[in-house]
Amino acid sequence: MYNLQGIIRKGINNSNIQFDRLGYVGTNFANFGTTGYKNVTFEQFLTEEGYVSGTTRTNCAQGALRITNNPYDVAIKGTGYIPVVSEDGKVAYTRDGSFKLGKDGYLVTSDDWMVGSGIQIPSNIHNFQIKRNGDVMVMDTAMSTPRKIGSIPLVQFQSPESLKETGHNKLVQTEDSGAPKLIKNHDYIYQNNLETANVDIYGEVNNMLRLNASMLAHMQLMKVAYDMYNKGINIRES
Repeated sequence: MYNLQGIIRKGINNSNIQFDRLGYVGTNFANFGTTGYKNVTFEQFLTEEGYVSGTTRTNCAQGALRITNNPYDVAIKGTGYIPVVSEDGKVAYTRDGSFKLGKDGYLVTSDDWMVGSGIQIPSNIHNFQIKRNGDVMVMDTAMSTPRKIGSIPLVQFQSPESLKETGHNKLVQTEDSGAPKLIKNHDYIYQNNLETANVDIYGEVNNMLRLNASMLAHMQLMKVAYDMYNKGINIRES
């Protein structure tokens, strides 16, 4: 009887783990079109007691770059994150460079978080350019010399996989991620581009099919064990 109870308990535990894993697969599907999104995997392992457990890992691999018509869009080709600041002073980090002009001409995210410490683009300029090192240059007239008005900062972490997701494509540092370190003399920022999600859609479809088969097998095993358990109780009571 104890062995059957153990089988049922382990079956319930394993099924819950599979449902958790399925949730992460669904999240990856949902964010396939999210700019700069990084694929999250749920890796399983077997405990000493014979139970299945798991841990999440973020795949920080580079996503493909997509050319856009928006001059405020930037993509990061390489390591790093762009610091952004909310109106109430909260600091987060993102690879989503779908920026726009916000209040008073400041460069902001799509949900109005300020980029870096604040880059204000004048309204009466002839043209502006974001260089590969993040410097923002403007030209007052067609014949004037470009001048620097600010720079988009880029930082890196010792363990970017440990950054905590807070929603809206933003992350915050944790004790495991380490403190942000400014990247100097780089050429990672591409204007008029956005980084696509690095989700392998075909791999996620395969994961979903395998999970579906695994959960059906677990459910069938649990049903067999439960039926045997009930029959054992009936025999014992008769």
